[in-house]
Amino acid sequence: MTIEYRPPGGDEYLAFLRPIALAMGFPQSEEGAERFKRLIPPDRSIAAYDGDALVGSTAAHAFELSVPGGPVPCAGVAAVAVLPTHRRRGILRELMRRQLDELHERGEFVASLWASEAAIYGRFGYGVASLSGQIELERDRARFFDALQEASPARLVDSDEFLAAARPIYDRLRRDVPGFVSRSEDWWRSRTLRDSNGTQQRVLLDGPDGPEGYALYRTRDIWEDMIPTGRLEVQEALALSPAALRRAWSYLFEVDLIATVDAGFLPLDHPLLLLVSEPNRLHFTLVASLWVRLVEVGAALSARGYAADDAVVFDLRDTFCPWNEGRWRLEDGTAARTDDGADLALDIAGLGSVYLGGFTFGDLVRAGRADELADGATARADRLFATPRRPWTPEIF
Repeated sequence: MTIEYRPPGGDEYLAFLRPIALAMGFPQSEEGAERFKRLIPPDRSIAAYDGDALVGSTAAHAFELSVPGGPVPCAGVAAVAVLPTHRRRGILRELMRRQLDELHERGEFVASLWASEAAIYGRFGYGVASLSGQIELERDRARFFDALQEASPARLVDSDEFLAAARPIYDRLRRDVPGFVSRSEDWWRSRTLRDSNGTQQRVLLDGPDGPEGYALYRTRDIWEDMIPTGRLEVQEALALSPAALRRAWSYLFEVDLIATVDAGFLPLDHPLLLLVSEPNRLHFTLVASLWVRLVEVGAALSARGYAADDAVVFDLRDTFCPWNEGRWRLEDGTAARTDDGADLALDIAGLGSVYLGGFTFGDLVRAGRADELADGATARADRLFATPRRPWTPEIF
């Protein structure tokens, strides 16, 4: 079997999305294909062809990813799939090979993704870099820890007014929270604010100087024996202050005809865990969220900020991208090749796991994913990579 790999033609995006649509059970449409092409153009996409048939795909958004110390360029990998008729033939591996080679040649030194089948991506050097939470809260138990009654100056607005207010709020937050990715106006309109069935509600929370928080949600109208048992699904609720965030959730908890409030993609340190009177009622469930791959180790480590003045030497394994193999000395915020003795030995996926601060080198050592070669090296590396905030990516891509 001869497989050809090349960017899809501009009129081939419906076929390009067929592998991922079949894998995920998504409906396909010309409108959806055009929307995807606006977000990821052909030169950032790779298709696998068996003759004239498009049988596999991968693509990469051009993002900025917030890391400790500031944003870095990042390829947001998406639409990775192979038709079920062409599995076990090395097509996925070759798609990953070509994609990482292209990113390396372009100087995009970090890649990230959400793993629908997590066992796949460790082989290619991706490490789980953050966890997120999902909640399912009975509305009649949605009470805060105190009895403070507060006004919620909330406004339901149209998408244009919402975008004008929400975008600067999001951009201010992403400067400070590792794991946030940049959103273009196209992304906001075609992904975040896409409302195909007219059920999305857009809420702004006003402060003395203008909007300081927002919420996006949908409701599902459900009745049992003439009793409302609807569900409110929170898409996103963000705010610039603790008071505004509390007001956003107060509004969401008070929507009528709702029995259950659901939300996903929440950070592990979400204030709700301390705000509500019965944290167990949140049914807070952990899931793996963002995976990170350092495409060019020296550039990626040098672009990150660090919490201490110290040095550590890594002996790094990276069989899939061998240009990263070897010893790296990280000192004064700069990573460079070295012949010095190594303090820690680990693989590239492990380094991806600690890059955002979602896991520690101590976690890796205890899991058998890294080896401490010099006494005290694990604690020293953890002091360097410490972050004040858990990483959080509030939207899947």
